[in-house]
Parts: sequence; structure tokens; C-alpha cells
Amino acid sequence: MSDRGEEMQAFLKSAGWQGALVTPLPGDASTRRYFRADLNGRKAMVMDQPQHAEQPTAATNATPDERRKLGYNAIARLAGADVGRFVAASNYLRSHGLTAPEIYAADTAQGFALIEDLGHDLYADVLTNGADADELYGAAIDALAKLHLTGAPAALADKPLHKYDEIALIAETDLLPEWFFPVGLGRKATDEEFAEHRALWKQTLDPIFAHPSVFVHRDYHAQNLLWLPQRSGHARVGIIDFQDAVAGTHAYDLVSLVEDARRDVEDALAERMTARYLKQMAEQGTPLDTADFRAQAAIMAAQRNAKIVGIFARLYKRDNKPRYLDYLPRVWRYLNKDLEHPALAALKAWYDERIPLSARGKPQGAKV
Repeated sequence: MSDRGEEMQAFLKSAGWQGALVTPLPGDASTRRYFRADLNGRKAMVMDQPQHAEQPTAATNATPDERRKLGYNAIARLAGADVGRFVAASNYLRSHGLTAPEIYAADTAQGFALIEDLGHDLYADVLTNGADADELYGAAIDALAKLHLTGAPAALADKPLHKYDEIALIAETDLLPEWFFPVGLGRKATDEEFAEHRALWKQTLDPIFAHPSVFVHRDYHAQNLLWLPQRSGHARVGIIDFQDAVAGTHAYDLVSLVEDARRDVEDALAERMTARYLKQMAEQGTPLDTADFRAQAAIMAAQRNAKIVGIFARLYKRDNKPRYLDYLPRVWRYLNKDLEHPALAALKAWYDERIPLSARGKPQGAKV
């Protein structure tokens, strides 16, 4: 048994789960690993996150230069290898009447947590098997509205809830010229193109920061939601993978849900869910201006999809994961639609000039 395996067994023993049958689950794109644990019929999940496996994060009051020196996690406000942030976010969501895994035990110094097993029924799988999309997406929207009943807290327990600020958002959109240009256009972006792209995004994002912030999950989509029909109301939506939560715009998690990079969401369904969210917000006494919200949604959807285009190109080119190229046509389809909003007119003109429509998809001739 490896040293890490021995540490996990010691953690399970301290948590009262000595002798549990531990079965690994498929990995994700991070250094985290998950295991299912079974102790005489008692079920739980084990999170294994080595605490020095990723770049460090930065304090809330870190300067831009300090964040840049620490690396991308600090720049983009990612949690890195902080199990304590997962624990704090889970407890926050549960305190608001939402379903996140209960924390049975945690050793944040070593990077282990024993958490509630919410089952196997990911939205992505249940929907593929024919579930009612309006019911599932509607429940997810209602849970979001409940979460947005209050503004973003300054902290989750002892963990500051970082602002999803301009530095983070621009660092994410930079990924498109950095990684998609070589893959999609067969050349590097020029310094001028980087500067133009960044300036246009800064201009476009500027109005976003004038609005109050809410808790933003950041990856609120069908792979991170579980359907729990045996529960009632908001509790039917199980929420996972929220450790990178930040304080940001009301629109971000909604567009994550209805412009899902890994599955098609029909425009009509997306529109019904947007209308439902606005209705729910009004009925609970936290109304939003419809036109303003829709502009925010278009901007944040475009920002997110530009980031994802860059990430998927990077996963292919740098990390040798060609399956991510298959998602690019869908993400570009979303991004093309987002760019049609008047709030993105300047960026649309730039993309139209620099990236031909024929290149906005799975690159031709890519080595797979």
C-alpha cells in the first residue's frame, strides 16, 4: 500500500470507518480522487485531495502582482488543493436548505474528507435515460433562486469567498487566443491580437461589476447535479463539485446550466428556464430587471464559453486528451449565439474578423 493509501486508512480509522470497503471512482480533470466506502452497508464517499498537489491560492487582499506570482489558481480564484474550502461550501449550501453532501469527518491538513454519498443519478445520466427535462432543470433553477435569496457572504466559515473579479475573468478569456488559435487556426495569436481581445473583454465585462454579488458555484451543470426524487422541494437537487465557488453575478450559474458544454440544451428549454428564474426571483421578493439580467446572462455565457473553448483546446494540445475536441462545435455554437446580443457587438466584430466561422468547431486535420 502506498503512503497515501496508508494515510487514508488512518483517516478512516479515526473517523470510525476502519475496515470499510473502499472502491475508487473515475478521476476528473483535477488532482482530487473520490472513493465509495461501504462499512457493513453504511455508505459514504471519501475525498482524497493531496494538499500540495496544485498551485497555491492567494489571500483575498492579494495584489494583482502577488496573484500572478502564485500562478493560475490564484489569478483565476480557483480553490486549488483546499479540502477546507469544500467543507465550508458544503456546510454553507446545506445551511440554506439545499442538498450538498453532509460532512461526516474531515482532516483538512492531510486532505481527506468523509462525506455523504448522494448516489449515482447524475442529471446527465438521468436526462439521457429519458427523464423530464423541464422537471429536472426547473428544480435546479428553483434551487438557484433559493440560493440567491441572499447576497454573497464575505466568507464561508473561515474561508473568504473570493470575488470573481476582472483579473480572474480576463485570465479565463485569455485562454482562447492562447490555446485555440494554435489548434483551430494553426498559428499562435499575435501580441496585438492578445491585447485587442483583452481590451474588448474588459470593456464588455465592466458593467457586470456594478451589480450585487451572490454565491456562484461556477460549474453548475448536469455533471455536477444529482436527481434525488425521493426527497422533496429544493432538496431533490444534489449539488457537488462546488469548491471553486466565488462571489459573482446572478447570471453565471444559470448560463452554466443552460449552455452545458457536454450536452445539448435546446434554446427553447434555456429560454423557459431563464423566464422561470426571473419569475422565481420576483415571487420571493428579490426581483431583477429583465433586460439588464438578460444582458448579464449573454455576457457571462460568452465569457464562460470563451474560457471553455480555450480549456478544451488546451486539454487536447497540452494534455493529450483528444476527446475534448468533440465538444468544441457545441461550445462554439453557444458562443456564436451569445455574441449576437447587442452588449457583445464589439467582441462579435472582433471574432468575425479574426476567427472564420469555418474554424469555430472541431479543428480539421487535428491529430487525434
